[in-house]
Amino acid sequence: MRPETEDRWLFATLAAISVVTAVVSSLGAPLVPSIATRYDVPLATAQWVLTSTLIAAAAATPAIGRWGSGRLRRPVVLGALGVVLAGAVLAALPLGMGALIAGRAGQGMGLAVAPLTLAVARDVWTGDRLVSRLSLLSIATVAGAGLGYPFTGLVAEHAGIAGAYGMGAALVAVTLGLAIRFLPRQADGEPQQVDLASVVLVAVGMVAVLLAVSQGEAWGWLSAPVVLLAAGGVVLLAGWVLRTRHLATHGGQPLVDLRLAGRPGVLGPNAVAFALAVGMYGLLTVVVLLVRADGSAGWGLDRGAAAAGLVLVPYAVLSVTGSRIALRVARRFGAHLLLPIGATVFASSMVLVALRHDTLPQALVAMAVGGLGSGFTFSSLPMLIVPHVPREETGSAMAFNQLLRYLGFSVGSAVTVALLEVYGGHEAAFRATVLTMAGICFLAGAGVALGGRRTPARA
Repeated sequence: MRPETEDRWLFATLAAISVVTAVVSSLGAPLVPSIATRYDVPLATAQWVLTSTLIAAAAATPAIGRWGSGRLRRPVVLGALGVVLAGAVLAALPLGMGALIAGRAGQGMGLAVAPLTLAVARDVWTGDRLVSRLSLLSIATVAGAGLGYPFTGLVAEHAGIAGAYGMGAALVAVTLGLAIRFLPRQADGEPQQVDLASVVLVAVGMVAVLLAVSQGEAWGWLSAPVVLLAAGGVVLLAGWVLRTRHLATHGGQPLVDLRLAGRPGVLGPNAVAFALAVGMYGLLTVVVLLVRADGSAGWGLDRGAAAAGLVLVPYAVLSVTGSRIALRVARRFGAHLLLPIGATVFASSMVLVALRHDTLPQALVAMAVGGLGSGFTFSSLPMLIVPHVPREETGSAMAFNQLLRYLGFSVGSAVTVALLEVYGGHEAAFRATVLTMAGICFLAGAGVALGGRRTPARA
């Protein structure tokens, strides 16, 4: 049995990895309007300082999940944190928009490490302590993203964009030191092979599709570049699915075992993870734009970066509260209620934004409700998925779920700005955009509720 002090330090280290990497990944979201102004680029282009991070996380997550599935877990985590540190330093340097986006992509590697913290927890703890710590580690990523917004805003108000990323680099350096000191040096099992071709197919396919979506209004939705990018991206993603099926059928090692991802008890949580991730970054993006917009389009509060960051505080706090409530609901009424309730609460927050968005307190209330639904949902995913997969596949299963989250985050980040442009940019367009995102979440909750009647998930 591990000494209590060492046990606490290990959990603190795992939590720090999840929180700090999420904080660093969200650095820049409140600054998107400022970055667009500073570099004289359209808002959709500036949004790539966030989207590039999420795409990198989506592509790297399953690969890191497999590399870190055995005795290489410690060096993989340390190496990934080193890449995050380098990315934060690059983003802090005044080297232009290209370097900023590249640095932000490097920071996405940190989000790919989060599933490995869950695998370490399953190696070390059991019983109620494992359930509780899996829940806390899962929600740490969500809470960290929320905390990154006010952190970014406050630092940027006084030290500018470079100062925000420089402070992020300092946080990663401290976390890397903790990981070097406290991560277990031994782990059972051999590292699994990684299909690098699939990594490329996922990454390039997602970049192509989201670039077409984000630039469609500016280039023309039927223009040759947009059509070719969209078609090419879809072909690459379809090629990844076909390659995955081929490898699984012929005894190879696919990047993600789609058969495992689609089994009863796992499919529902995976579908909700994607839908709620789209909604989550849709909500975060639209609220930041609401706070920063000057009102010339009929909506906007005309506040600075600090206010845009502050509005995420209730989201982060209530996400932790939601995770605690979810545990109690699961123990008393059953885990099958968690995802429908979480999706409905989260969608309700976007309805609030659509109906009332004239003052900062209204935005704060909506974000508090969104945090409650987000925490309720994302903290539930490990307890719903883990019982349905073999122990040796925990890392892979959670990595795929995390992959879906990051793909959803990427889609939500890019599509929200595109929808605003498609709907016309005025106040009615603002409402239509938010309600579209709310509809996605409502449908996801309803779908998993109907599915749960046929195949109840085990708590």
